[in-house]
Amino acid sequence: MEFLYEYGLFLAKTITFVLAIIAIIVAITAAALKQKTKKGELEVTDLSEQYQEIEEEITHHLLSKEELKQKEKEDKKQAKEQAKADKKSSESEKEKKSRVFVLDFKGSIDAKEVTGLREEVTAVLAVAKKDDEVFVRLESGGGMVHGYGLASSQLDRIRQYEIPLTVSVDKVAASGGYMMACVADKIISAPFAILGSIGVIAQIPNFNKVLKKNDIEFEQLTAGEYKRTLTMFGENTEKGREKFVEELEETHMLFKEFVGEHRPSLEIDKVATGEHWFGLKAKELGLVDTIQTSDDYLQQASKDKKVVGIKYATKKGIAEKLSQAASLSFESIISKLWQNNRIFPS
Repeated sequence: MEFLYEYGLFLAKTITFVLAIIAIIVAITAAALKQKTKKGELEVTDLSEQYQEIEEEITHHLLSKEELKQKEKEDKKQAKEQAKADKKSSESEKEKKSRVFVLDFKGSIDAKEVTGLREEVTAVLAVAKKDDEVFVRLESGGGMVHGYGLASSQLDRIRQYEIPLTVSVDKVAASGGYMMACVADKIISAPFAILGSIGVIAQIPNFNKVLKKNDIEFEQLTAGEYKRTLTMFGENTEKGREKFVEELEETHMLFKEFVGEHRPSLEIDKVATGEHWFGLKAKELGLVDTIQTSDDYLQQASKDKKVVGIKYATKKGIAEKLSQAASLSFESIISKLWQNNRIFPS
């Protein structure tokens, strides 16, 4: 009896602790939802200036005092000559220097970052000209079809305005990530970045046998023959499985057609097998155009173009930050499990 008493007391404490944690999470989430949605703002960064500052700092440490003095004289002379040239030039001539607008997209499973992307694209299209360029640093292992479909459509807006679009992949652009990348006029990739995975995957556990073993009945009522093809708790049928696979095949076909439309030179049946490749092999297959890192590309571009970073950011309250941190932690664990198993859902 004493054992049962102690066990019961321990169980009561455990349940109380768990309920307290749940209550805290619910309270934080509720507070986050009650907060008024704050309008985000665009952050504009002059990346050309950053590259120039880095170069000047390194030069300052490498040159001797005499060499530095000589360089300062040359820089002042060039600045005066440039000032004279600017005075003679009209305002329209001064603005002829083309610009590179840099956007960053690090996609999650549900591609929720598309909210910021659509604002950034809208902002760029408001000022960009046809001799400018949009450069997207993309990182994503894929995710939900509708989320990445919308993200791809946002990038396609740039193409519709006939503004050159370059997508850079330093780490990974697989499945939904590659769906976005293929929209670009040009894709550059680091040598060992992961690309491809043009396929569709879906997986669902089934606990029907466990329920039966414990004499638990499960009922699911639907209207419509294929309202629910597979279920987690009911007994799945062969007919339901066949329909589910048919839907996956249809989605895969749409994916293949989308990639083939934007990169017509690809042997689509050869690369749309669900496999992924490293950058060097991806170039051989035609999935990318150039092997190069984003840093190298932008540093070169900054020599004769103005490179500008565009980011849409929203300020979050404490409750929202805590709620988001909990969500990201869970998502990070799932994402790592998928990547370790080479799974890139579309």
